[in-house]
Amino acid sequence: MGQPVPGGQFGYLRLKTTGRRSGQERVAILGYAEDGENLVTLAMNGWAEADPAWWRNLLANPDAIVELKGGTVRAVHAREAIGDDRDRLWNVITGYTGYGDLDGFAGTRGVHTPVVVLEPREA
Repeated sequence: MGQPVPGGQFGYLRLKTTGRRSGQERVAILGYAEDGENLVTLAMNGWAEADPAWWRNLLANPDAIVELKGGTVRAVHAREAIGDDRDRLWNVITGYTGYGDLDGFAGTRGVHTPVVVLEPREA
């Protein structure tokens, strides 16, 4: 899993959530950007209209764990960015290569693409 390089490639993280129905640990690998100490990603299931399971899990239980390159483990709390914060973070994400034409892709989904902020929390 790589780290993000502003103006370059986005990073990868391993997100561990709690299944909203099962209560079991679930793991997803996601691309992310950094915004200060926060990690930012998009809740998309490819470009399909359905939200990814990891996002539905976070909506039910926003506390999660992320693993970053080098073995760094962080306890995080997830929230959806809204309004001006969402617009600003969308622009942060589009500043990374690897995502392609986000505006064009998002337009094909037909539904809102949540911008997810993973904020540090005490474990």
